[in-house]
Amino acid sequence: MKIGQNNDFSFKRLLIVIFVLICLLGVIFFGAIRQLNAPLASRIVINTLAPFQVCISYVTRSITNFQDYVSDVFYVYDKNRELEKENTELKLQLAKSSDLLTENAHLKTLLDYKEQHKNYDLVAAKIISRDSSSWSNYIIINRGSNDGIKKYMPVITPDGLVGSVYRVYSSYAEIELITDPRSAVSAIVSRTQSRVTGVVKGTTDSSSSINLTNLPQYSDVKKGDTIITSGFGGIYPKGLVIGSVYKIDTAPGGLLQYAILYPAVNFQKLEEVFVIKNYNRPPIAKDNNDLPQAGDEL
Repeated sequence: MKIGQNNDFSFKRLLIVIFVLICLLGVIFFGAIRQLNAPLASRIVINTLAPFQVCISYVTRSITNFQDYVSDVFYVYDKNRELEKENTELKLQLAKSSDLLTENAHLKTLLDYKEQHKNYDLVAAKIISRDSSSWSNYIIINRGSNDGIKKYMPVITPDGLVGSVYRVYSSYAEIELITDPRSAVSAIVSRTQSRVTGVVKGTTDSSSSINLTNLPQYSDVKKGDTIITSGFGGIYPKGLVIGSVYKIDTAPGGLLQYAILYPAVNFQKLEEVFVIKNYNRPPIAKDNNDLPQAGDEL
């Protein structure tokens, strides 16, 4: 048994020695070839690996280009968001500037009007609410009895007549517009050749038109005539612009005419008004209980 084991061990050792010798010979052989024919070996390796290198270069370039594209897309997206934000802010600033310019121009108009009409004791007021139903036309202003406002005081703008104070509270007041069907304003045609008088009343339709009523058939009223307050009745001072005539029509029954007017005031864009606290009112007949007296209060 020992003899057999020794033989196997010797055989294995022989194989190992042979393998080592073969490896050494291979190293020596390839080293010699490399020294003798290095350019040829290099060409063989280059030609063999060239297709793979082309593929690898193409893939590498594609990946690099895609990364650059993605980076550009995100850059442009972020830049667009910044520009949109900046654009929005600029629009808001422009809108605020435009509002301030409009408000300043409007306030200047009000101040100029007040300066030119020193015969009126004017109180400026802002509109805080409005009621424009089919049967009533009212606005609420932010001035009341604490500011000296009283019932029946005229309300105007630089454009013309708005209405009169209808109800008064401590810090606000209700104004009846001349477009309300229940309002009545004594009026006259401003044209010297005419000077026809009538009563301006509101209408029940949805338009903002008003009517100059109680005109005789022979009255000289024409399209384009300016209608102003006559000063009769003791509520409104004389000369306030009410509107202009754009149509003449015959009243029911055929005995009288009426003129349809465009109001001088744009009630849809009304924001600020003046209340006339004091002016020289004509005397009012004591036996007429329907009209308010000059000193009437709530």
